[in-house]
Amino acid sequence: MRTLRKYFPVILLVLILAVAAFFRFYRIREYMTYLGDEGRDVLVVKRMLVDHKFTLLGPITSVGSMYMGPVYYYLMAPFLWAWHFDPVGPAVMVVLFSLATIYLIYRLGARFFHPRVGLIASFLYAISRLPIIHGRSSWNPNVVPFFAVLIIYSLMKIIIEKKYRWFGILGLALGILIQLHYVTMMFFPIIIACLFLIRFKVPIKYYGLGLITFLAGYSPFLIFELRHQFVNTQAVFRFLVQQKSESSSTLLSVWQTVSDVSVRLFWRLLIVENAELTKLFIAMLTVGIGLYWYRQRKKRNNLSAIKIIILWLTVGILSFGLYRGITYDYYFGSLFAIPFILTGIFLYFIWNMDKFGKICAVIIFLSLVFFNLKNSPLRIPPNNLLRNTEEISRFVFEKTGGQPYNFALIAGKNSDHAYRYFLEVWGNPPITIENPVSDPQRSTVTNQLLVVCEEKICQPLGHSLWEIAGFGRAEIDGEWQISTARVFRLVPYKI
Repeated sequence: MRTLRKYFPVILLVLILAVAAFFRFYRIREYMTYLGDEGRDVLVVKRMLVDHKFTLLGPITSVGSMYMGPVYYYLMAPFLWAWHFDPVGPAVMVVLFSLATIYLIYRLGARFFHPRVGLIASFLYAISRLPIIHGRSSWNPNVVPFFAVLIIYSLMKIIIEKKYRWFGILGLALGILIQLHYVTMMFFPIIIACLFLIRFKVPIKYYGLGLITFLAGYSPFLIFELRHQFVNTQAVFRFLVQQKSESSSTLLSVWQTVSDVSVRLFWRLLIVENAELTKLFIAMLTVGIGLYWYRQRKKRNNLSAIKIIILWLTVGILSFGLYRGITYDYYFGSLFAIPFILTGIFLYFIWNMDKFGKICAVIIFLSLVFFNLKNSPLRIPPNNLLRNTEEISRFVFEKTGGQPYNFALIAGKNSDHAYRYFLEVWGNPPITIENPVSDPQRSTVTNQLLVVCEEKICQPLGHSLWEIAGFGRAEIDGEWQISTARVFRLVPYKI
């Protein structure tokens, strides 16, 4: 009985990881996202593995005309190769990172608070809607939560346990993290703020260790920046200056953004049901964490741990106040774990108060489980994006007859990389039509143009899209409905 009690948290953790794996692996090929961005990524990695065209530059951002680092491509490479260039491979990698995040959340909660804190936090994260959605598709922001939690865990090992060698893990994780998305730049002030807790009383050699591992993790992008006069660094600086100048004149909008992010962080990740219920929960959580802080004031380790979590939350939310664009859910990846850790602390605290506290803790916990299972993404039919794209691509591939061809995609918010990937892997990639200045002989224009149309109304003739306009005057030689799209074959117009 004593042995069972000793290993009971480990048994529960294994069960939690099994549940999390089921939610993420279940029909992953049918549920995973596969659009233009995902196609672009596997296309780059395929060219690295097959054509040996290695890159020091990552994907471009949606704002600011900045590029991210290439580290995600290198993380994808072994999985795309192991799955024989099936795009499911990198999605499996993201699942593994998501499971590792759950384990880290447990370790952080169990080691620096209590095993029950770790179990509650990790279980709620395992069944949460957003972590499931972002934990089963290949995209660079989807592995941000793992490296974010790893940085916070490293900071706790350094500050609380005085294990300064963790500066090596901290530096490496930070070097990788800031290549995944520029929102993660918030970790620079977070780390500095946390180190104020120990007044930077660390032997200088460990700072050197952190710097070396940071440069190692950041090195692919750093090499590119050194070779190109820090063009992206300058673009980031200009973007931040622009955001700061805009936010300084609209303090009301800053406050509105901070308030919106604070509610959405708990609503979208934890409560799910509605915003008003989320506000009530945040109020209870704030009171509960405040009381926990007060009662732990004589326990230095527990107090330092909660301070680090609060600094993480505060600096993270305030950093969004400087951003004037649309804040998408995936921007919160750096903060994904916070609502679950704070909820674990809160429920553990009220459980230990009295009998009424135990009843409240059980009711709140079961309510959160019910809300998340009720809104589980597995209750939504799969999108089948990968299957549909592969089916359409196969039809286009066969219709080319093995002859040279041009290719175009008519779509509202998608790009043609998802289709081009399969066409290139199968050995007959489309020829890109070049500008007449670069190709005065029009040698890049072939005798056929295959057009995929994802829109409801399809009128390829006379379309302003360059791939169609550059083909020249044409006529429709064939039209087919394939899966979710219409496919057209255009040939040069004959008088």
